[in-house]
Amino acid sequence: MKKKWLSLLLAVLCLCGLAACKGDTPADTAPPDAPVQAETGGGEAAEDRVETAAGAAEEDISAAEHYVNNLPLESQIAQMFFARCPETDAAALAGQYDIGGYILFGRDFEGQTRESVAAVIQSYQDAAATPMLIGVDEEGGTVVRISSNPNFRAVRFWSPQALYNEGGFALITSDAKEKDELLASIGVNVNFAPVCDVSTDPADFINARAFGRDAAQTSEYVRTVVAQMLSDRTGMVLKHFPGYGNNVDTHTGIAIDERPLESFRESDFLPFRAGIDAGAQSVLVSHNIVTCMDAELPASLSPAVHQVPRDELGFDGVVMTDDLIMEAITDYTGGADAAVLAVQAGNDMLVSSDFVTQYNAVLAAVQNGTVSADRIRESAIRVIQWKIDLGLLAV
Repeated sequence: MKKKWLSLLLAVLCLCGLAACKGDTPADTAPPDAPVQAETGGGEAAEDRVETAAGAAEEDISAAEHYVNNLPLESQIAQMFFARCPETDAAALAGQYDIGGYILFGRDFEGQTRESVAAVIQSYQDAAATPMLIGVDEEGGTVVRISSNPNFRAVRFWSPQALYNEGGFALITSDAKEKDELLASIGVNVNFAPVCDVSTDPADFINARAFGRDAAQTSEYVRTVVAQMLSDRTGMVLKHFPGYGNNVDTHTGIAIDERPLESFRESDFLPFRAGIDAGAQSVLVSHNIVTCMDAELPASLSPAVHQVPRDELGFDGVVMTDDLIMEAITDYTGGADAAVLAVQAGNDMLVSSDFVTQYNAVLAAVQNGTVSADRIRESAIRVIQWKIDLGLLAV
């Protein structure tokens, strides 16, 4: 009888202990490294997805992978587009497709003020399910989408060459900081700069936009600008890989570069390597046909060219195309297959002035098996990681 009562007493004590232990652990506690929606923009849908991802997290999967694992295929594809901001209904389009980013041009700043542009950009972020990259070409000199408007800056930003001639790398640094502050004040988080092309001949098409000195000095320029942009948490784009050289303008036709590979390794690659080693987040590939790497395809559509930044330069960030409606591409492909070829080549983002057409082409390619879902996921993870690095998605 004594043994029976003792067994009952032990059973009661065990049940009480289990209940107490269960009460000490909240059921809704998320892992400490789960991604959390940043306070600026992105909408409630992104926050819901992040919380879902956190709940299903495994310690060996990155925050970017958690996020992408909870995106439908359609959103993963849309994240791969850095679309030209449409003139009308841009917020609605961003909300409908979950677009990766908008690139703004001069028309988006005409007749505007800092306050009005900031409000419009915020409307894009508010509509988007995932916070957007908002980019602009503000190189200085001949390419200034924002400072060409006196409402934003009294004078245009100077070219890299003019800055260096006036005040060396100290002025290059302070200029980069001022650009970053202006962009951040209106909600732009990516500047399509610096130009990494090596050009010492004023007759070259790219010279006015380049640093205008040899590879070693251009590399130092790139390192300087990338370091400042990283400090300011502004996204940067190294362009135009693998190096423009003395080629013609690909906005108006196909350019064929017949220089030997050693010419690139000894000169053109060096500023890109410097930027990558300094921590650059993105590389833009030109539309030139570079015969020593691929005699048939424009660089932006060539798997062989894309192996170089990955395998030879060790770059693991976002690789993107130049605009796919430039004539060097439309003359080559007719425009119909450009986006699919760009994805197959290894691009993570497609700069596109024809987003809906090219998005649908990529979606169809995945659905019919031309492009794998894993290939899309790989790029979407890189894009989301970039957004995390810029503070658009916090972890």
